[in-house]
Amino acid sequence: MSVVSSQNAEHYLWGDNCDGWHLAKSPNLSVIQESVPSGSAEIRHYHAHSEQFFYVLSGVATLELDGTIHQLAANQGLHVPALARHQLSNSNAETLVFIVVSTPPSHGDRISA
Repeated sequence: MSVVSSQNAEHYLWGDNCDGWHLAKSPNLSVIQESVPSGSAEIRHYHAHSEQFFYVLSGVATLELDGTIHQLAANQGLHVPALARHQLSNSNAETLVFIVVSTPPSHGDRISA
């Protein structure tokens, strides 16, 4: 095992201009740091099996969860149960940086809503 950060973790791109880094990646757990520029959003979706926890490091996340809008500032988080329709976006001027923990991992378990 070695110390991991966004400097040495596996990187991927998502959406039009967002970044993700796999900080932990196993069959049972996914921990990802993501960066979302101002004006960017993911598509509304849900996961059949994965539950997630979103935790904001910097910026402000707008997280719509089953029709309720949540504004998450730095050092705030929100649990998203499996089957809950949700969409994360950044409508603020500052880049949003957050951690998303998924169990089991959510890649391959995303269904457009």
